[in-house]
Amino acid sequence: MAGVIAAVVIAVVLLVVLVRAVRIVPQARAMVVERLGRYHRTLTPGLAIVVPFVDRIRDRIDLREQVVSFPPQPVITEDNLVVGIDTVIYFQVTDPRAATYEIANVIRAIEQLTVTTLRNVIGGLNLEATLTSRDQINGQLRGVLDEATGRWGIRVNRVELKAIDPPRSIQDSMEKQMRAERDRRAAILTAEGVKQSEILRAEGEKQAAILRAEGEREAQILTAQGEAQAIDTVFRAIHEGNPDQKLLAYQYLQTLPQIAQGQASKLWIVPSELTGALGSLGGLLAGPGQGDHHPGEPSPGRTP
Repeated sequence: MAGVIAAVVIAVVLLVVLVRAVRIVPQARAMVVERLGRYHRTLTPGLAIVVPFVDRIRDRIDLREQVVSFPPQPVITEDNLVVGIDTVIYFQVTDPRAATYEIANVIRAIEQLTVTTLRNVIGGLNLEATLTSRDQINGQLRGVLDEATGRWGIRVNRVELKAIDPPRSIQDSMEKQMRAERDRRAAILTAEGVKQSEILRAEGEKQAAILRAEGEREAQILTAQGEAQAIDTVFRAIHEGNPDQKLLAYQYLQTLPQIAQGQASKLWIVPSELTGALGSLGGLLAGPGQGDHHPGEPSPGRTP
């Protein structure tokens, strides 16, 4: 029985030793091993063997990129305004040994370093530059933090300003200024629109007046050409027909009623050349018996 008990005890001890000797390191993790209180080595992902009761796991380090968000920190700008700034830090452990032995509290150290660096950077900028220069501030913070945390085995990948909160009074003033600026731009755009509208309307009226004048001119030219052609046609017809004085007198008699219709026709002037034609026409109208007399003799029925 004693032998069995001893065998069981030995088996248990061996099992415990085996369990303590075998270490499985997960992916993206690292284990810092100390031997007799001093740093011995760093275990990488996979299966590793340590010496039981001599080696111990000092710390388990996460090698993935980590994100830490810090609460708002009051910062004074160059123009003596207090703003609250929230920051977000993206960092990654590159040296597990340095991250374990070079700094006691990594997160606390990064936070305090971020606050002091942020105050130094913002202290040289006014409020407007602070609100519009986030990329510049992020770059300066990252450069300072990465340089300071390099000896801790930490690499700062990104630094972002999550929020910049100026005082409430400043926010109200900025909102009023933005509203005034928007109103000014709206007024300018409205004035520009009215100006362009008036210019286009004036140009349209100008073009319409030009087109109307050109139309009237073309109409007058066509009318004058038509009248000229009509006069020319009548003139040619008269000359080609070779009219005598009797025909001219007859046409004149037909025109007299139209002349008399005018309200201002109070005095008529009869051409002397037309008197003879009218006399001949009267002789024709009197009949053949009365028309055979000499011009120097008195007409029948009329006493000299």
